Amino acid sequence: MKPLMVELGERSYPIIVAPNALADFPQICQENRIALPKQLVIVTNDTVAQHYLATLQAALAGYQMLVITVGDGESFKSLASYEHIMSQLIAANISRDAAIIALGGGVVGDLAGFVAATYQRGVDFIQIPTTLLADVDSSVGGKTAVNHPGGKNLIGAFYQPRLVVIDPNCLLTLSDRDYRSGLAEVVKYGVIYDPELLASLEQHSQAILQRQPDIIAAVIRRCCEIKAAIVAADEREQGARALLNLGHTFGHAIEAAAGLGEWTHGEAVAAGMIIAAKLSEQLGEMQTSEYRRLRQLLVDMGLPVTPPQLDPQTWWQYMRRDKKVKAGAVRFVIPVGLGQARLTSDIAPELVDQSIQQALTDS
Repeated sequence: MKPLMVELGERSYPIIVAPNALADFPQICQENRIALPKQLVIVTNDTVAQHYLATLQAALAGYQMLVITVGDGESFKSLASYEHIMSQLIAANISRDAAIIALGGGVVGDLAGFVAATYQRGVDFIQIPTTLLADVDSSVGGKTAVNHPGGKNLIGAFYQPRLVVIDPNCLLTLSDRDYRSGLAEVVKYGVIYDPELLASLEQHSQAILQRQPDIIAAVIRRCCEIKAAIVAADEREQGARALLNLGHTFGHAIEAAAGLGEWTHGEAVAAGMIIAAKLSEQLGEMQTSEYRRLRQLLVDMGLPVTPPQLDPQTWWQYMRRDKKVKAGAVRFVIPVGLGQARLTSDIAPELVDQSIQQALTDS
């Protein structure tokens, strides 16, 4: 397929969405004028390695490769894992002109990207995402991070990859839960940016759940087009890019309060979007029919629409740690109907609490 470009001047990079991209990886690099260095570091996890590491290694035969594996799951996106990878790079005398390849989902991509941003003040970085959530969201845009007990993604950096290679065939080995988790981010793009995408998701919901390759590839490509355009306009999240966090202020609170890993990121974002939509409905910016439509789509995608029972103090404790907090005020992404959104901190806390309670009791 024709590459998509994230336009960032001299740091621009292509996104390739193509079946069998893993086996064709060196050819893809060559076609996009990306010269691979002799030293390559592949960061992956145990689960992904079982399915895809051998294919990538065979494609890269002849290169000097160091493979580093981390545990599978959100709890491994940690400073301990960061130190583990750094120690192996140093012990192996990996040079500054090496490249780090992230082979995995969002945890691997965020972690490997943060390592790449900081090892010897920065080495080349390539994303090969293997989950739907990473395909459409975390692999594009240069956000890298590790978690801290105090909150998700609190330690990190903006560091753009040289290349993103997406092989939709990798989705065939995902668990149903992890696959559905990625669909929450897909729905998000429709809510904030593209009502036609939202309508397409409704029309093809069963085919999407069945992972029909042509439809999934088209959905991934459209989401990446949207993400690329937003990142190009606002790389450092000073304006429009913050809209990509629809549902995330509430979602990150859910993840942190429940314990990282109890809710998947996508599940928490889905429930967070419902709270944000309920808040929008109360503000008169989303019609009740639009709220119901969004809620039904998330249900059809097999995602949770009821947040967990947390007391208001706990909600605010975690929301105030969100990276979108500015000058002490929590900022919320509010959908404006379906297809647009806005960022605001001018909302009464009582209205937020009320929206959470209504989302809990809605049916």
